[in-house]
Order: sequence, then C-alpha cells, then structure tokens
Amino acid sequence: MPRIEVGGQVPYTVTVQDGALDAARVPHTRTALIVDAGLPDAAVTRARAALTPEVTVTVPAGDACKTLDVLSGVLSRLAAANLPRDSAVIGLGGGATTDLAGFAAATYLRGVAYYSAPTTLLGMVDAAVGGKTGVNLPEGKNLVGAFWPPSAVWCDPTVLLTLPPAVFREGAAEAFKHGLISDPTLLGRVLSPDFHAAHSTFTQTLSDAIAVKAGVVTRDLTEQGERAYLNFGHTLAHAIEAVTQHGISHGDAVGYGMHYAALLSRELGGTDLTPHTRAFLAWQQPRALPHLNFDDLNAYMARDKKADSHGVRFVLLHDLARPYLTRVPDDTLRRVFGTWQAEVTPAHA
Repeated sequence: MPRIEVGGQVPYTVTVQDGALDAARVPHTRTALIVDAGLPDAAVTRARAALTPEVTVTVPAGDACKTLDVLSGVLSRLAAANLPRDSAVIGLGGGATTDLAGFAAATYLRGVAYYSAPTTLLGMVDAAVGGKTGVNLPEGKNLVGAFWPPSAVWCDPTVLLTLPPAVFREGAAEAFKHGLISDPTLLGRVLSPDFHAAHSTFTQTLSDAIAVKAGVVTRDLTEQGERAYLNFGHTLAHAIEAVTQHGISHGDAVGYGMHYAALLSRELGGTDLTPHTRAFLAWQQPRALPHLNFDDLNAYMARDKKADSHGVRFVLLHDLARPYLTRVPDDTLRRVFGTWQAEVTPAHA
C-alpha cells in the first residue's frame, strides 16, 4: 500500500490504494461532506458509508463550484448545522471540489480540519495534495484562497474506473508535468498503453507522480521558491480557462500551456522539449481551441499568481527536470504565441 508522507509544519499522509475510500476514517464525531454533483451515486454511497457525515452538501461539478456564491452557500450550511471548531470538512470530487471544500474548511470558524478524497486523476496528482485551496474571480483563476493542508488524503484508483476517457486523459496533464519538471521516467509511463486505472502498474505510477508534488510542498508549502515550478504550463493555461469561461477544462488547458512553455523554453536557449509536449497533446486529444487573441490572454496572464510588481514570470525548462522562473519580454511572448497558435489551432478554426 503506497503511503506518501507530506512533511512540513502540518504533516499528513496520502494513501494510494484500491479501496482507500471504503477504509477512510476521521477522528471527528461531527463532519460535513462536500460532494461534486457530477459524481456517480456509487462513489457518494461508499464515502457516506465510510465517513457517516452529519451534513452532506452537493456543489456544482467542475469550476462552476469555485465561486464566492457557492462558497457562501456551503459556509451557511455548515453554520446552520452548528458544526463546532472540532468538526471536519471532507471534500469528495474533482480538483475544483476539493479546492472549494478546503477553502470552506480554512474559513469556517477561522479554520476547521479538512480531509480530501479526490475522485479524478487530476485531483489525485495535483489539487488534493499541497494545501492550496480557493475559488475563482471573474478577473482570474484562484485569486482568492488560503494555504490549508489536509489532515489526510485518500486516493482510491477504483473510482477512476468510472471516469470518461477524456476526463482521465485531461488529468494526466499534471502527471506528465511532474515528469517534465522532476521525474522524467513519468513521461513514458504516462503515454504507455498501460497507463489506466485497471493495470497492475498504475498505482505505482500514480504514487510516483504524487510523490513529486509531495516532495516539493514539503520543502516549500507557501510557494516562496521551488513550489512555483509546479506551475509549469499553468500561466497560459489559467488564461485560456478564463478567456473561454472554462469551456476548455483545466487539464486540457495545461496540456496546451505546457507546449507553449516548452516553445518559450526553446526560444530562450533551453533544450528543445517540444517533441515531448507534442507527443502528450497527441495522446491527450484535448478539446479544440476556439480562436484566441494574445492581448485577451495576456491581460489574464498579467494577473497570474507568479506575477509581481515587475511583471509576469514564467516557469520554463533548461532541460528535463531543470525548471527555472524568469520574466519573458512581451515581444517574445507574442511571437512564440503565434508559433504555438499555428501548431495547436485546427486548420478549420
């Protein structure tokens, strides 16, 4: 049973095991379960049977739940149930749901315990681990939030068996990203025909991908240094999500964003890693992009969390597993955007 320890000031364990959802337990007598509306009934039934929550709150699927209005409704439900300071909030769903649930836990009564049960590949590899919680604003993604580490994370690969293939593939973007920035062995494993939840090697690959993030956040929880490297591909990705009003999902946007970052890396003298990102896009088969205007996207990139008073900063790669953070001149961003757009936009668009 792979158990990944996340250290730091608030250590916790990530359990990766078939049946982890059924074995999940918390030491709190009063709990609230925040549930992704898109989940199959079977997953919700399993979680409720294991965790016996006092309150269950269903929230919209995907990024539709990451709004201040939805957060307000969740907090009101917790308050109406009179849940005390020693209660716990449990998030069950994809990365958006766990982001919302974690932020609700961080803000209700100035902070109650939080547990995460991610049900998507993207949620397991990325969103559920690391303690970043929050919601979106019309002005950009994840602009309101808090660092609030979970007390435990349960990753049950059996729940991935019910995912539509496209949802599974979009979640693989974060695992592939971890291969680019830290563990190159993941690149071939993610693109292998064996990379599916029913295969005997899947749990180990999933665990190795999670371990990359666990190691980074153990060393840098609040993104003072290397945690920024986990945002490889995300600067453009978040802008794509915002401009398309989440018509392009996070995982698909990250796939596109990684290729843009690889092109920028090559432009600035790094090893040409674009064959890797092209191969991933061919495997991922992301949703086709609409026509995108650089200036529209750049307005959102300027509000990216890695930006500072001097401007936008990008995570780029000198080579595999050699990330760095740098500012890129606007003319370079615009020129490389043209190259990227020509490669990723369908001829009929």
